[in-house]
Amino acid sequence: MHKKTYTLDVIPRTQHDISRQDLDPNALKVLLRLNKAGFDAYLVGGCIRDILLGFEPKDFDIATNARPEQVRKLFNNCRLVGRRFRLAHILFHKDIIEVATLRGHHQDASPHAKINQSGRVLRDNVYGSIDEDAERRDFTVNAIYYDIKDDSLRCLSQTVDDLNSRVIRLIGDPKTRYKEDPVRMLRAVRFANKLDMKLDTKTAQPIKKLAPLLQDIHPSRLYDEVAKLMFTGYAQNNTQMLQKYKLFEHLFPLLTSQVQAKAHNRTQKALSHIVERLDQESASGKRISHSTFYSQILWFPLLERIDDIRTESSLSQFDAMNVAMSDIFEQHNKSASIPKRCSNIIREVWLLQLRFEKNKNIRAFKIEEHLYFEKALELLKFRTQVEDKKLLSTLKWWQDFTQADQAKKKSMAQQHNKKRRYKKRSSKKDAASS
Repeated sequence: MHKKTYTLDVIPRTQHDISRQDLDPNALKVLLRLNKAGFDAYLVGGCIRDILLGFEPKDFDIATNARPEQVRKLFNNCRLVGRRFRLAHILFHKDIIEVATLRGHHQDASPHAKINQSGRVLRDNVYGSIDEDAERRDFTVNAIYYDIKDDSLRCLSQTVDDLNSRVIRLIGDPKTRYKEDPVRMLRAVRFANKLDMKLDTKTAQPIKKLAPLLQDIHPSRLYDEVAKLMFTGYAQNNTQMLQKYKLFEHLFPLLTSQVQAKAHNRTQKALSHIVERLDQESASGKRISHSTFYSQILWFPLLERIDDIRTESSLSQFDAMNVAMSDIFEQHNKSASIPKRCSNIIREVWLLQLRFEKNKNIRAFKIEEHLYFEKALELLKFRTQVEDKKLLSTLKWWQDFTQADQAKKKSMAQQHNKKRRYKKRSSKKDAASS
């Protein structure tokens, strides 16, 4: 870890447009209480960056020279979280204000910091000054602080220029910083698209070569990063950029192998359809379901695995699907681990796809009552758009069934049974005549 420290530029209140009215009231309470207790306290990073760029901040994070334990003593509504980075969360009902102690540079053989052989930071509870903390941040546009004492801004000299030029630039040597935390490569992509910025040449250059470092990141952390990339309104641009820099394959290895195979154009078509819909739903303010996303994006890898299993064994379609589902989750979860509560829903949604085709009869009443019927119907609709137009008749039958009254539903179920009995009798006659 480099130890050179830069002195931050100070921008007085008269030279910037941020006022206290722009700030979260709960964040202000935390700042003022820390300041009153004799500590330095700053709003830092994304919230200040976004206000300056004209965006509405999502989170208001605070940096202070108070240690986590000192913060906890000041706030009854505080809990300490994290081992790699020790943080204080101040709880205001559903609002959480995150408070971090200013970071310092790692000292040799420090008991509070640990870096593995590849350069990744495993533990980082070394504290320092605001100048050191700024240099420890990832990108120049995030190295900006709002000082509650005099309402001034403090930032690296490059920060304002990069904000004005709309450039994402890593602080320090890009290779070293990516090795410290490979997730920074994903953050670079996300910030570039969210903020409508471009990657600095030196920041972008090592990404393709270092992308495999994502394999060292815990799958649950990558699951959270996927959510930030896909569910915040920039899924299409993020996906294209992730593919460009060879990052996508480490988040969705099963999908990548199919997209790269010419025989699986439907998978690329499905991916394009999914990310377009994600952005449309985000723009309309809809809550995006993780289970719906994964049930769709992993559907074609599931179909391929089912075909392989049935080719290699005499298992029924139902049994093959159960084996395939376990295989798909086991393989995907090595990269981005889907929580059990989510994967259980996906399993039910996938199994209902078999029942949709076979149970357009009296059993349809029970299927309609299934807890995840609507999610399963949404997957069926998605399949008709990218898989097989023959499914349209099945989709229409179920859509008509759900909209019909009880008498009509009963009639539809009975009519379908008659058709099936007629087809069976016809098949028997044909077999007898031959």
